[in-house]
Amino acid sequence: MVENRPWLNIFSHIVLILGVLTVAFPVYLAFIASTHGPDDFMSGVMPVLPGPHLIDNYWQMLSQGVSTSGAPPLWRMMFNSLVMALMIAVGKIAISILSAFAMVYFRFPLRGVAFWLIFITLMLPVEVRIMPTFKVVADLHLLNSYAGLSIPLIASATATFLFRQFFLTVPDELTEASRVDGATPMMFFRDILLPLSRTNIAALFVILFIYGWNQYLWPLLITTDPQYYTVVMGIKRMADVADAIPQWNVVMATVILAMLPPVVVVVAMQRLFVKGLVETEK
Repeated sequence: MVENRPWLNIFSHIVLILGVLTVAFPVYLAFIASTHGPDDFMSGVMPVLPGPHLIDNYWQMLSQGVSTSGAPPLWRMMFNSLVMALMIAVGKIAISILSAFAMVYFRFPLRGVAFWLIFITLMLPVEVRIMPTFKVVADLHLLNSYAGLSIPLIASATATFLFRQFFLTVPDELTEASRVDGATPMMFFRDILLPLSRTNIAALFVILFIYGWNQYLWPLLITTDPQYYTVVMGIKRMADVADAIPQWNVVMATVILAMLPPVVVVVAMQRLFVKGLVETEK
C-alpha cells in the first residue's frame, strides 16, 4: 500500500526538478552559445542570454560548414550519420530477430552452443576487435562507404538475447495452432511473432539508432574522404582546430542540430519505447 504523505510528494518533485535542471542546463548553455558571435567567447565569460546571430550561425553550418575543420557542410555529415544509424538499427534488428527465431523454434545440432557463442561476443566490443575488423573491411574494399560504416556494427548479441527471451514466453499453443492451420515457419514468424514483437522492436530501434548515431571511433578509423564524415566526427574536428581558436558558436550550433534526429526518434516512438521496456505480458 502506498502511503499518502505530502512531504514525500514534495521531496520527490524537488528531486525530479533538480534532475531535469541538471540535464537541461548544459543543453541550454549550448543553445545560448550557438546564438552569439565568435568574439563573445574571447573574454572567457559564458553568456547566459540569447544573442543576435542565431540564424547566421545555423545557416553557415548547414550550407557552408567550417573551412578550418576540413569537414563538409553539416547537412552532408548529418545525412551520413542518419544513413549509418538507420542501417545499423534495421540491420541489427533484422539479424537478431531471425537468429532468435531459429534458436527457439528450430531443432538443430549444437543449438545451445551456437547461442552461447553469440552471447559470449558481448565481451568483445568493436574497440577490442577493431584491428582485425578494419583488416577485413579494407580487404573487401569497403573503406569510405556506407557499407563499411555500418556492416561491421550490425551483429548484436544483446538484441538476439532479448528476442530469444521474449520468444520463450510465447505460449506453445500458438505454435501448435499455426501448425494445425498449415502455416509454414515463416508464415508463423510473419503473422504471429512479428506483431507480438512490435513493442520490443520499437524499444530496440530507439536504443540502436542512438547507438549508431553516436559512433565516433569506427567512422574515424575507416573514413578518409570528407564526404563520408559523420556529424560526431565533424564536431570533434571543429573543436580541435590547429593554430586557431575554435569557433564555439558554430560548434554549439552543430551540437544542437546533431541532437535533433535522436530527439525526434525518441519523442515519436516514446509510447512504444516505454511499453517495450516495461511490458512483461503479451
